[in-house]
This record gives sequence, C-alpha cells and structure tokens, in this order.
Amino acid sequence: MIKGLAAGVVNLSLGVGRGAVLPPVESIAAASVVGFFGYGVSLVFFVLGLRHLGSARTGAYFSMAPFIGALIAIGLFGEPVTVRLVIAALLMGIGLYLHLAERHDHEHKHDPLEHTHNHVHNAHHQHCHVPEDAKGEPHSHVHRHEALVHAHAHCPDLHDRHRHVG
Repeated sequence: MIKGLAAGVVNLSLGVGRGAVLPPVESIAAASVVGFFGYGVSLVFFVLGLRHLGSARTGAYFSMAPFIGALIAIGLFGEPVTVRLVIAALLMGIGLYLHLAERHDHEHKHDPLEHTHNHVHNAHHQHCHVPEDAKGEPHSHVHRHEALVHAHAHCPDLHDRHRHVG
C-alpha cells in the first residue's frame, strides 16, 4: 500500500510539474473506484489465492480476467464476438472446469512440519495450546504438525502436500 501511495504521489507530482491539468473531481473519483476494485482488490485476491491455492491454480483462475473483460465489452459496448474469442473462451472454460472438478481420495502421508498460519483445529491441526495461545478459532501461532497418515478427498494444492502411501 505504501509503495502504491508513494508511486501515485510521485507520478502525480511529475505530471502536474510538467504542466498536466487535473481532470474534474468526478473523473478522479470514478478512476479511483475502478482502480480500487480493478487493481487493489484484485491484487489482494491474487495474493490470497497464491497463499491458499498455490501459484498454478491462482494463475489459471486469474487468467480468466481478460475473458470477463471481453464479456463486459460485448455486453456494454457491442464489441463483436469472433471465432477466435469463442475458441479461446471455450478452452479457458474447459481448463477452469478441470481445475474445479479435480479431486482425488486416497491414503496419504504428511511429513512433520513446524510453521505459523491462521488455522482451525481439524484433522490437519491437532495440537495443544499454552493457555495464552488459545484465542478462539481461527487463530495463529507457531505449531508443529506431527506425521499423519489419513485419507480424504482433496485437491492437490499448497496446503495438502503429501506423499502417496502404498
């Protein structure tokens, strides 16, 4: 956030210093709203996606953004629907479906791991707390995962790294 604010102030100062005229307040407000949602909120979701889904899945999901923009342009501005656009959209849709539908269930082993992150107590988070650590759920503190062998349906992702048993 600080980096973005600093860049904005520097760029605005450079522009005004070189003679640029500021647009009307309404235009500034509209551009700010578009920037907040189109870049700011999007970046937050991207970072959360990286953290919770891993880079491959996050990249695949966020690569759909141009097609969402194309749909908006078709609906709002009457842009033409081309064969290339339809083929690309179908391929991206198939790829997205494959990511969303991917599940497998098997016995697997998680190696011991010590780390910190927000969590709730579930099959992957069974540990004792020092009384001052217990702050409700979800909570965050350094904790250790012991080796665990179990089975459940899951997607291969950043938080389900494991070796296959058998």
